[in-house]
Amino acid sequence: MRTAAGLAYRESGPADGPVALLVHGYPESSWMWASLLEALAGAGWRGVAPDLAGFGDSPPASSGTWQRHVESLERFVAELGLPRVALVVHDWGGLIGLRWVCDHPGAARALVVSDTGFFPDGRWHGLADAMRTPGTGEELVDGMTREGFGAALGAMSTGIDERAVDEYFKAFGDEARRRGQLELYRSGEFSELAAYEGRLAALGVPALVLWGGEDPFAPVVGAHRFARELPGAELVVLDGVGHFVFDDAPHAANDAVVKFLQALDG
Repeated sequence: MRTAAGLAYRESGPADGPVALLVHGYPESSWMWASLLEALAGAGWRGVAPDLAGFGDSPPASSGTWQRHVESLERFVAELGLPRVALVVHDWGGLIGLRWVCDHPGAARALVVSDTGFFPDGRWHGLADAMRTPGTGEELVDGMTREGFGAALGAMSTGIDERAVDEYFKAFGDEARRRGQLELYRSGEFSELAAYEGRLAALGVPALVLWGGEDPFAPVVGAHRFARELPGAELVVLDGVGHFVFDDAPHAANDAVVKFLQALDG
């Protein structure tokens, strides 16, 4: 793992290739992109996938709020000197990455949006509500064991294997990391997104909306909303797939992303 601006990251493909910046969700890490990084390299793209602060091999930051993660991503991009990127996001990576790209018009040449939200009328799902509740959240993260974590992911995913569980459980490696998860969720007020209404569409870049049709956390209605709000967006819904699309349906997800990116210069 390399590091830049305090974040560990994975990288693939030619150094002079067009860049895809991959931002993972919760409770994952850059490991979720391992298969896509390989596919991108095969297509001549340079894939860059950071571990967000406190996840994977990145140390926790002094503050784990939503805003601080956005600022951390900007420092990462700046230190690596990345040119205009194709931004690929999933779950919390969408809330972080889409906010970053709206704050920096011109930073992205394309968007791939997967199983996330970016709407001011959004509502948290049950697990997120638990994380946001004082006392309940602490009990949840402090009581999480590797075995319990693996069982929970196994109940939600068909593709997260033991190696992936080990990689994702690094987010629970110490107290600072566990507290960072609570800080992230408790700082996540959807009302803040009112200031971003219309700004994704205003970027005017090609977009792929890629979703699991059976996602219980970010229901597929959100995919159709993104597709309506992003002019000309391509919508791909993977039937029978849940939230963890890149873990559970890597071949279909990778093929959709690579096909979309290859068409950018076609």
